[in-house]
Amino acid sequence: MYSLPKLERFEQNVASKFNIYNSIFITLPFNEINNTGVLLPLFSDICEQGYKNNQSPEEIFNAFASKYLENPTEEEKIDLMFRFIQYVERQVVLFDAIEDASFNVVNNMEGRGSLRNIKERAEQRFKREELIAFLNDFKVRPVLTAHPTQFYPGPVLGIITDLTQAIKVNDLNSIKESLAQLGKTPFIKKVKPTPFDEAVSLIWYLENVFYHTIGEMMQYIQKNIFKNKAELNNPIFNLGFWPGGDRDGNPYVTTEITLKVANRLRTSILKSYYLDIRKLKRKLTFSGVEELISSIENKLYRSVFYSEGTLFISKEELASDLKLIKTLLIEKHQSLYLNEIDNLINKLTVFGYHFATLDIRQNSKIHETVFQDIIDKNPKLFTVNYNTLNEEEKIKILSNVSADLKEEDFDNHETKITLSSINAIKTIQENNGELGCNRYIISNNEMAIHVIEALALFRLSNWKNPTVDIVPLFESVEALQKADEIMEKLYTNPTYKKHLESRNNEQTIMLGFSDGTKDGGYLMANWGIYNAKTAISNMSRKYNIKVVFFDGRGGPPARGGGKTHQFYASLGPEIENKQIQLTVQGQTISSNFGTIDSCHYNLENLLSAGANNQVFHKEENHLTNDEKAVMQKLSEISYQKYIDFKKHPKFVPYLENMSTLNYYAKTNIGSRPSKRKQSAQLNLDDLRAIPFVGSWSQLKQNVPGFFGVGTALKYFEENGKWDDVQNLYNNSLFFKTLLENSMMALSKSFFPLTAYMKNDPEFGPFWTIIHTEYLKTKRLLLKISGFTELMENYPDGKASVAMREKIVLPLLTIQQYALLKIKELKESPIENEKQIAVYEKIVMRSLFGNINASRNSA
Repeated sequence: MYSLPKLERFEQNVASKFNIYNSIFITLPFNEINNTGVLLPLFSDICEQGYKNNQSPEEIFNAFASKYLENPTEEEKIDLMFRFIQYVERQVVLFDAIEDASFNVVNNMEGRGSLRNIKERAEQRFKREELIAFLNDFKVRPVLTAHPTQFYPGPVLGIITDLTQAIKVNDLNSIKESLAQLGKTPFIKKVKPTPFDEAVSLIWYLENVFYHTIGEMMQYIQKNIFKNKAELNNPIFNLGFWPGGDRDGNPYVTTEITLKVANRLRTSILKSYYLDIRKLKRKLTFSGVEELISSIENKLYRSVFYSEGTLFISKEELASDLKLIKTLLIEKHQSLYLNEIDNLINKLTVFGYHFATLDIRQNSKIHETVFQDIIDKNPKLFTVNYNTLNEEEKIKILSNVSADLKEEDFDNHETKITLSSINAIKTIQENNGELGCNRYIISNNEMAIHVIEALALFRLSNWKNPTVDIVPLFESVEALQKADEIMEKLYTNPTYKKHLESRNNEQTIMLGFSDGTKDGGYLMANWGIYNAKTAISNMSRKYNIKVVFFDGRGGPPARGGGKTHQFYASLGPEIENKQIQLTVQGQTISSNFGTIDSCHYNLENLLSAGANNQVFHKEENHLTNDEKAVMQKLSEISYQKYIDFKKHPKFVPYLENMSTLNYYAKTNIGSRPSKRKQSAQLNLDDLRAIPFVGSWSQLKQNVPGFFGVGTALKYFEENGKWDDVQNLYNNSLFFKTLLENSMMALSKSFFPLTAYMKNDPEFGPFWTIIHTEYLKTKRLLLKISGFTELMENYPDGKASVAMREKIVLPLLTIQQYALLKIKELKESPIENEKQIAVYEKIVMRSLFGNINASRNSA
């Protein structure tokens, strides 16, 4: 029996089920839900028809109200809008649950990119030994961050999980109960979550998804690729964690929170081991083994449930006892339940007593303030007038300073928290092991001195040889262009060189896709990072340093997301790729790693991307000099178009007055403020990438994912050089992936929603600039790909996007209607503060639903 094409599997298992289960909503016993459920499809149809007829959101809603409501008052209209929002929010949850439940049916879990596929390809090509060598060295590190790009509160996430399980087995009664619960569960967070709340939410994924998935994958590798002939000592997967450690722009991350999160991580992994040991105890009832298992169970139980941090069994002792049990099973008990004990040993290898490595991140600007305070308080440490020196002279002095500074010696808040965070790293390493917290990331890193300052802070805190990696984060176009020169200054600095030697000559470097795109536009950010990686790889090889790249990627293409595994598979041998490290955030966590199936699929694809580069296609994906020249020209033209656009006098006013930007700060979706500096005046440099990209997404304009691409392609078309870009697209997986991700951003754009803006006396011409670039980019992307429609080569993804866009079209319309009303009321001479507050609430509520519906929101 042949498997159905992917699109047909999607239609049968997702689209059809959604239509069936969606009808259950109308039968639920809620006040007025029947009326809402009947009116919403009518409103949705009127929206679709209205936009085809070039009507504005205001005209569409008024047309609906006059046709289906009897002389409604303003209050009745508002009440219906809120009910529509509530209804659509729940439809989005249902669609998420159905997609999750059908994941293993729609996607081929053992097809291309799977572990099984890697194994079979290696055997067919006689590369099994090469694959084993690769798996002994390679690592994948997803780093979970709390960046607020999903707005489901905890109870709703729990309902999605239960609903997904019920849909998997077609348990209609449980589905009805979950939908009924969903109808009565609030979607709004009354207060902002603390960083600890965010950590607890993400630890749920560690305990319930990553722990089991990674255990199973390690087991498969050991049994089927290593053939149980050797221990799997390389923790192929290691997880990173930012909530509670990411201080950059988040005043709510304190040392107390950092330590509390680290303790929670340790308790969570010990509890997971304890639950596994309990299951094993029922099976390992053999003489000599039963006593060992009982002892481990007792010690873990006391460590988890009867302890204020005291450990009754160390990691080393646990590892030793498990290996002893394994030996006894092999030698005396015919290897009974050997797989289960191997599974637990592999989990201990990966997760240790830390579960996930807690990264500390701080902005270089904060370090500058801290150093000024240290200099002012301790002038004798710096024998000369430090502030008059150039960078080289400052580096020379900082390379040799050491002291035992205490946080209590300072009054400045930034100095106190910076010094206390260094002490927190020491404490966490003592409690959770070195991997508990061993990376210090410096955002906005633009000079070598920023890294030396961070290292000096450790030495000034009486930690002369810190077991910590200093990780510079290069984000701006300018910083990316000179990143290799910055690293050479560090590699040749005797103090830093000695530090790297103590860290196994390994240097991790983070690259920021989100802020890079905000700074330089889509093509320049991605090409700038590609070039930076190439140059840094060359520089690191020159000095025999093993460089590891850590990518700050978001969910949408505009923030480095999209088809992530395809991006990594496209990187050629010029770029060091012994590890894949990337941030995972918001709805990307739940959509890509929220279930065992999706987590398996996406982790295996990332591992496969590494194997493609190093085992199967290691000499491929080279860009020729001519191809690099074409890519460079495309980036320069795109960059100039984007920079001119950002300099347009209406750029900032447009975002402030016509988008939802100002409403991000008012939501209770994340612990971090939406701006790094809380000034009244909007400064794009201080604005975070998430509200920036999200605001364009809410407008359905997705500027950061395509603006400048069309202009760059048109240059080649107009100058008789089209064959150059066409050949680049045909030959370069890197360029093809870039353009396909841009297509995804375009496919989630919908300009009829805001077409009314072209008649606005202030912003009409600016809207037209955006729309013109959209049309140009769409036409040329279709031309270069040979497609008749965007995302034609991902029919199931295209169908999913289309269904989600259809579900939220009423929300988008309501949001635009509310924004227009707010503008109208603010321009009215009569005081309307109460009405304005109501419409602002409508904007925020619809903002939640729109983002949740987009998952990989572009």
